[in-house]
Amino acid sequence: MKIVERLGGRRSPGAAPQALAPDSRPAPAGQASSDLDQILARLHAQVVERLDVAAVRRMDPAALQSRVSAIVDDLLAQHDLVATPRQRERVVRTIIDEIVGLGPIEALLADATVSDILINGPSTVYVERNGRLEKTLIRFRDNAHLLNTINRIVARVGRRIDESSPMVDARLPDGSRVNAVIPPLTLDGPVMSIRRFGTGVIAPADLMRTGTLNRNMLQFLCCAVQARCNILISGGTGAGKTTLLNALSSFIQEDQRIITIEDAAELKLQQPHVVRMETRPPNIEGRGEVTIRDLVRNGLRMRPDRIVVGEVRAAEVLDMLQAMNTGHEGSMTTVHANSADDAVTRLVSMMSLAGAKLSESMMLQMVVRSIHLVVQVSRGSDGRRRVTSIAEPTQVAKDEIDLHPVFHFDQRGADASGNLVGDFVCSGHSGLLGRFRAAGVPLHPAVLGGRG
Repeated sequence: MKIVERLGGRRSPGAAPQALAPDSRPAPAGQASSDLDQILARLHAQVVERLDVAAVRRMDPAALQSRVSAIVDDLLAQHDLVATPRQRERVVRTIIDEIVGLGPIEALLADATVSDILINGPSTVYVERNGRLEKTLIRFRDNAHLLNTINRIVARVGRRIDESSPMVDARLPDGSRVNAVIPPLTLDGPVMSIRRFGTGVIAPADLMRTGTLNRNMLQFLCCAVQARCNILISGGTGAGKTTLLNALSSFIQEDQRIITIEDAAELKLQQPHVVRMETRPPNIEGRGEVTIRDLVRNGLRMRPDRIVVGEVRAAEVLDMLQAMNTGHEGSMTTVHANSADDAVTRLVSMMSLAGAKLSESMMLQMVVRSIHLVVQVSRGSDGRRRVTSIAEPTQVAKDEIDLHPVFHFDQRGADASGNLVGDFVCSGHSGLLGRFRAAGVPLHPAVLGGRG
């Protein structure tokens, strides 16, 4: 009789104790042989039967560990299964992760170096570390195991996923964004993407240390924030827009009232007077949705000194630009775009889609009057995130905007390791110097000089 069969019933009379599948080399949580997968599934079911689920929620980690360990020992003895200490510890850890966590990916969620978890079916899991994708040995037992994990995530936020609604967005308790798609839309089983966010606050000095920008650029942006310049941060997915927005927000004076508006709460402002708001998706009946635009409009009635919008992507851009141009200077937001020019084009396109009855020249004029700086961030082929340009928009013709680069990254190539090589270069001129002086935050002349 197979070991996995023995877990489903009584052992044969006189049968000798049998060992679990060999486990002689270290393996990440979630990796196991086919037999061990089945053993874990059977043990998990039998452990859950013996546990008081309501009591589990009240147990501290040490008590839960002790309780599950005792049940596993009892079950192994009952079925005459012999396990090494390491195998036993792994069985206990895996079962605990299944009961109170997210199973195989629990170890990845505990790894601070992982920024993205990409699950392409039960047997293929990738992670991103330091801007680079790498395949892991983590896997789920089968499609049902992965689907069960997805259901547990979406159930926590009152959502559902099934054949009638095969796509869902959700969020983990730590704020990580989750997107899941299941068959029939996917052909190789359920697919899930988890975008994680650091628990710590990224300080401006950290951006210099990682080479995102240099000291002169940081001092220029500090003056821009303190002089209440409206700033648009532009970049692609994963380029570091929110990280930069978080860092720049640290320069806002502490006596100001700040309203933050986001799809998923990622911003971690340190000022004492911050009001945080988050959108709400529609419920199962398709009702109750609250959009970014709804929150921006309501935020204007809340006496803000500054409004910080996590990202503009639709009709809310019109309300945001109007707010920047009518007494809420010093506001900041981000937009998805591959260049500063594309960012301006996207703003105009979104205003058109918002139903703005304005000519193109008037919309361009509105952008120029509302946005003082466009900060472009990019992730290079070496995985590093950089501020590739800081530009000031000016209208040079009726239907044309010029973006004057104050700073830009001059890329010269790559070294033998594939790391991009280049310098942060300053043009030596900015049209905002008068604004800085008027605000009492004059910029030192050395900041607008040379290469860094």
